[in-house]
Amino acid sequence: MKYSNELIDKILNYSSIKDKIKIDRMLEIDANQYCNLGCDSTITEKKQVWKNSRYIYKAIQKINHEMGSKFLLYQDEK
Repeated sequence: MKYSNELIDKILNYSSIKDKIKIDRMLEIDANQYCNLGCDSTITEKKQVWKNSRYIYKAIQKINHEMGSKFLLYQDEK
């Protein structure tokens, strides 16, 4: 699945699904991005995945502030 900010926003704005499912779906997209990185990935591609993750974590923070904050904090430590 291709990543897009619009997809994350769409998941975030679904009213008919539970918050846990929204978070699970966003984390699945995030994990998929990292799985598609390889040793031949460029620095630009790696930075873009990092930025995409940050966007996802901020969206998660809107649903569950504590969880999203922990993801962002952990990402900043790396």
